[in-house]
Amino acid sequence: MERHPGLVRPYFETADEVLDIPLSRLCLEGGAEELRDTSVTQPAVYLVSLIAAAILREQGIMPSVVAGHSLGEYTALASAGVLDWVDGLRLVRQRGLLMAEVNRRTPGRMAAVIGLPAERVRELCEEVAGARRTVVEVANYNSAQQTVVSGATDGVAEVSRRAGAEGASHVAELKVGAPFHCSLMADVAAEFGEHLAATSFRTPSVPVVANVAASYVHSGPEARELLGEQLAAPVRWHETLNLLGREEVSGVVEVGPGRVLTNLSRSVHPGVPALPAGTARQIDKAVEQLSGAPV
Repeated sequence: MERHPGLVRPYFETADEVLDIPLSRLCLEGGAEELRDTSVTQPAVYLVSLIAAAILREQGIMPSVVAGHSLGEYTALASAGVLDWVDGLRLVRQRGLLMAEVNRRTPGRMAAVIGLPAERVRELCEEVAGARRTVVEVANYNSAQQTVVSGATDGVAEVSRRAGAEGASHVAELKVGAPFHCSLMADVAAEFGEHLAATSFRTPSVPVVANVAASYVHSGPEARELLGEQLAAPVRWHETLNLLGREEVSGVVEVGPGRVLTNLSRSVHPGVPALPAGTARQIDKAVEQLSGAPV
């Protein structure tokens, strides 16, 4: 905020007014408990990611292709001109509210399984779901050896146990507000589709890769349709990274908080520079390293 007040402040002020919640205060001063509510987390992460992308553009770092992981797809679509950023803000707020409601009705969990092939994790989900008559599914195909599962609490716990017994190097419960990207979200997909239908989607100004297809979006209506499917479908991030690798991009920049996607990119394509850009220091480093090169 201090480094780029003229660029950053309008984003926060608009967000506070549009959502009628103190999002700026929550982003800058909010405690962990306040931010854990997915109806707050989602617009907060979206806004911070958009601001980071805007600062990069202001300093000459222009993307040649964009992709976003789950919630990040909204930032990618806004960056590609498909969504007006304020429309995207309204959508992610509604998305968070609907997902939180699902979790209140049917509490669920998500867990990351590291060190087992993705296909075996998928098989474990099917075995547990059939044997226990519960919901547990692959939510994110992050890399060949990192897969996230999502579903009912008992199903995720059992897949986690079996994965550990089969030699997974690490199994970790994710601190999220709902069981994203599984069929438990199907009930709210139709309701969210009404919000998508009322929102304008335009043709991408730069190529954008969709989560559920791991392929390029060519039109506004296609982007809207795939975004609607995204709620209850797995994120095909490993395939997305492979697609970006075939494009021979000069570097990958992760905008927004954290560096999970940076680490995934480095593991899949170690020869392609991957940089986090969620803090002022990280943004400065990314600008220094990538100035003049398309990313």
